[in-house]
Amino acid sequence: MDSRTDHRFDTQGAGITVQRALELPGLRSGLPEVLAGADRLGRTVRWVHAGEVPNIASLLKGGELLLTTGYGLGTRPAEQRAFVRTLAERGIAALVVELGPRFARLPAALVDTARGAGLPLVQLHREVPFVTVTEEIHTEIVNGHYALLQRAEEVHRRCTEALLGGGGVPQVLGILADFSGNPVFLETADGRLLYAAGAGPEGADPLQVWEGLRGPHKEAPPPAGSVLVDVPGGGPGTAGSVRARLVLLPVRSPLDPVHRIAAERAAGILAVVLMQARQEEELAARGRGDFLTDLAEGRIAAEDAPAQARVLGFKPGGSPLLPVVMRIGDTLSPGGGWAVLARAVSEELAAVGVPVLLGVRPVEGRVLVLLGLRSESERAAVADRVAGGVGRVGQAPVHRVPLGQVGVGGRWRGGRAVGRRGGGGG
Repeated sequence: MDSRTDHRFDTQGAGITVQRALELPGLRSGLPEVLAGADRLGRTVRWVHAGEVPNIASLLKGGELLLTTGYGLGTRPAEQRAFVRTLAERGIAALVVELGPRFARLPAALVDTARGAGLPLVQLHREVPFVTVTEEIHTEIVNGHYALLQRAEEVHRRCTEALLGGGGVPQVLGILADFSGNPVFLETADGRLLYAAGAGPEGADPLQVWEGLRGPHKEAPPPAGSVLVDVPGGGPGTAGSVRARLVLLPVRSPLDPVHRIAAERAAGILAVVLMQARQEEELAARGRGDFLTDLAEGRIAAEDAPAQARVLGFKPGGSPLLPVVMRIGDTLSPGGGWAVLARAVSEELAAVGVPVLLGVRPVEGRVLVLLGLRSESERAAVADRVAGGVGRVGQAPVHRVPLGQVGVGGRWRGGRAVGRRGGGGG
């Protein structure tokens, strides 16, 4: 069941709508008549309560459908208006009054106050067993919870199968993005982007979505309707016990409660993967590697490349660009070797003092580097330093591999990678 298209369940919270409650046999048999708040029957009924005391509002938490025969409403208009106002302030979903010995019809003061407060007010023309109404609505709410859990559990199952089949964090994020219909991002605890999956509106690249809504606004609240779920685990570079953070942005369709539940399931899987494989650095490097590969193969337009590179931390200005692609042997361990390699090359290049964008493609055995040079004369020396950084990890034969869409003079156009034969330390 899809809660986004089923009117029985409210998409903003866990429960059924007032409209759905009125359609169930218990209340329907009472011949319900909506006297106020007809435009608010989509409110969530979180629970059902029955009571006959004047101070009933103080016993409620909000979101309840209140059943009463009216003995607690008072006899004077002022008492009746106060009764309704306190219920509206408490935030109940609806007030349902059964006509009978207390009221043959509801007083005007009651109806007018409910209309003014925007509180759905329903009168029942026939007597109904309140216990039957309560059981029916509560059963519907519990069934709704179960349906949400089933859908989220299906996502958890697919993520688990992906990992058992040799997949990793990108596959988990991709499954979650497909399920939510929105882009999904994995950030560090301090808001640095690790990986993005899915597509934005009209197929926009997720990096563009993140830059527009999250990149410069990490300290501000996320857009309304977003889902943020912490990935636990702690460790270097994280705050407290939070290792990373899942972010779902509702840029293509609204996010429902089931999407938060699914994200929480996925966060548990990601926590295990990140703790066992120590993948944060490798994951970020893989994301950069995907970008550089897309750039090389012409899937990113030249005019879009600089902005997307800035999202990933590469800001060369107008300096010449040096692309280097290296093919690595199979000497790296799958459980963190690529992260070690990325760190080693980054440390080697830090002393050069030029902008660097480094990515990896483990499946293809490649390291891709894009550098912003101070001058054209640095090309050979900097290329040697890149090969040296790779050589610190192990044998690293380097081949000439085309890297499209980049060139000199800060222009993002077609070019070719610098090649070096490297092994050992060089």
